[in-house]
Amino acid sequence: MTGPVCTATLFRLSHSPEFPMRLGRAVSVALFGVVLAQPALTAPLARPPVAKVAPVTDDYFGTKITDPYRWMESRPQPQFTAYLRGQDTYARAVLARIPGRDALAREIGALSGLLPRVHSVVLAGDRIFYLKRPAGAQVDRLVMLDAKGHETVLVDPSTLGSGGRHAEIDQFAPTEDGAKVAYGVSEGGSENSTLHVIDTATGKVAPDSIDRAQFASVSWAPDGKSFFYDRLPASAATAKPVDQYAHQVVFRHVLGEEPSRDAVVLDSDHLPFPFKAEAVFPSVSIVPGSDFALASISNGVAPEMTLYAAPLNGLLAGHPEWKKVVTAEDGAVDLAVRGDRIDLLTHKDAPRFQIVETSLAAPDVAHAKLVVPQGEGVLTSIDAARDGLYYTSREGATFSLHRLGEGGVRPDDIALPFAGAIAPEGGLVTDPTRPGALVSLESWVRAREWLRYDPTAGTLADTHILPQFPRDLSAYQSEETFAVAPDGTQVPVSIVSRKDAPHDGKRPTYLVGYGAYGISYDPAFNPSFLPWLDRGGLYVVAHVRGGGEKGQAWHDAGKIETKQNTIHDFIAAGEMLIAKGYTDKAHLGGEGTSAGGILIGGAITQRPDLFRAALIRVGATNTIREEYTAGGPANIPEFGTVTNKEQFPFMLAMDAYNNVRKGVDYPAVLLTGGAEDPRVTVWIPAKMTAKLQADTASGRPVLLRVEFDAGHGIGSTRKQRDDETADEFAFLLWQFGEKGFQPGR
Repeated sequence: MTGPVCTATLFRLSHSPEFPMRLGRAVSVALFGVVLAQPALTAPLARPPVAKVAPVTDDYFGTKITDPYRWMESRPQPQFTAYLRGQDTYARAVLARIPGRDALAREIGALSGLLPRVHSVVLAGDRIFYLKRPAGAQVDRLVMLDAKGHETVLVDPSTLGSGGRHAEIDQFAPTEDGAKVAYGVSEGGSENSTLHVIDTATGKVAPDSIDRAQFASVSWAPDGKSFFYDRLPASAATAKPVDQYAHQVVFRHVLGEEPSRDAVVLDSDHLPFPFKAEAVFPSVSIVPGSDFALASISNGVAPEMTLYAAPLNGLLAGHPEWKKVVTAEDGAVDLAVRGDRIDLLTHKDAPRFQIVETSLAAPDVAHAKLVVPQGEGVLTSIDAARDGLYYTSREGATFSLHRLGEGGVRPDDIALPFAGAIAPEGGLVTDPTRPGALVSLESWVRAREWLRYDPTAGTLADTHILPQFPRDLSAYQSEETFAVAPDGTQVPVSIVSRKDAPHDGKRPTYLVGYGAYGISYDPAFNPSFLPWLDRGGLYVVAHVRGGGEKGQAWHDAGKIETKQNTIHDFIAAGEMLIAKGYTDKAHLGGEGTSAGGILIGGAITQRPDLFRAALIRVGATNTIREEYTAGGPANIPEFGTVTNKEQFPFMLAMDAYNNVRKGVDYPAVLLTGGAEDPRVTVWIPAKMTAKLQADTASGRPVLLRVEFDAGHGIGSTRKQRDDETADEFAFLLWQFGEKGFQPGR
């Protein structure tokens, strides 16, 4: 995406499956009472804590809901911290006693360390900037690649942590010439980012330091002497959670000046144009090669943008004259700027999206030029280069790359070296001032490659930013099929396995889904899953409604009043796998991460008989209370609000916590949480754990695994990710009865 990436966009993306929570630190033991049947282990274990019951009853439009664990929401409090530590201690002790767990951890760690990870690629001047986790390293580093192909590590956060907390780079933005980079660092997965500036020639860090920059969306002025950024108010640290992201302000910072003197450019409470929303996320963006600046305003996590444009000179002089480009009703979700023109990817009157163009000097979206009409596939992203407009599309799991040259009428289809996915966010990278594009391509069974397209030669070649994965992957395969939902909708399903895995109806199956924000669960290679596949397991992705796999209509069919479709689709995928002889109920495990907690929580409360085990990873399982967390107001466009009488029944239906019933035989469940999580605050999985432990009649384990040096998973170390993956696989294989994973009696 060329142009503004506002705080709301970053907030929405970080709930996606691209940001999994990975945990891995043991804590001290505490003694608590009995809550679960003792697992069959080699020696007695302390029991997990029994949560205090202190019922609170709320009346929602005549429907009374009693919450037995509301007390957990009040923080900080020693009793809740003790509960978390007790649950985590017990969970890790149980998981550590599973035979085969340590061998899995060693295999996963070895594989995840084989290949560097490169992402968040940005072009600036004649250089390329990106976050790179070198082979064997624990965290991403900020790296610059110069025109001669020489890499320089600009910032290594492994040297920046303090007090036992690790540090990570949350964000970065280079100047147009690449001479300086603003970057944000936070500790312990908190995402409480502080901005710094580094000179790329000398490596010297400027004295400028700006805190409360969680989603700063930095954009530099053309001369590289100042930048625009978004900042939370000083009151955010002490505000009620629901107000944490309120009152945001876009400032302009001049290098060398005190941040307290920075000029206000946009105040979310006093915008210079009409905009009403529960959560207002503003940002200002400068696009290289354009005489115009853009102001982007979003309503929480809603992908549709409201955009205003102003002459750049006026903005830099302190008196911008903003003109409306589009509002949310125009359905624009991505943009590309070419000089005084703006191209918009929009779903208005085009559920599979189309690209239209208007002028920034005199914007008129109602009479915008149609550049790329809606086709059979789904248009997924657009970017502008000096030689024209680049855009991506998909049909199912197959992605395509296209280029519409300057003055061209018919686009060129750029042949890709293999069938794979180009990530809608960050997989296509351009610079409006230079020709060509960078493209990331990967599949379920082929590692990511970063490719460079040369428009003069018409060739796509490997950049060698990433080496080839040093293991033969020819033994693995993927297939695309579908399940049929109760309403007859065909739900795409991807199945990854070894080619020699027996089709015996008893394969250990890891079924995952997401289905929120219009985010697609696209083909991606994860070496950490190879040990699962090597043990005969299946990795299955259900592309449920609520995601973006089939365009805007697919997203709309899984939000607020239609959210039940997300759960139905996931259940249908599990039933299809059994009906077609891939697995059975004794070997089926379901997983949902973050907003995917609605999916897996709904699946096990509505069909507890279908799953032998489930993983709820930093999962959103208490919808009617999550509105009162820091991220709650931003999520109203996606899930609704309990203050709306019409929306409340749908929110209650998707609230897994309030749908757990006493005496039901629930599957075994492993939940995870991060003590520093600003998105799905840790009391949410804690309450779900307490409810399941108290009410399940199956005797199967319900474990809560908490990381006290992590948040939502963003910035977690490689070892944290690897350790949690090993625990998840071991937990499932134990519950499936797989040989080599059964604790002795």
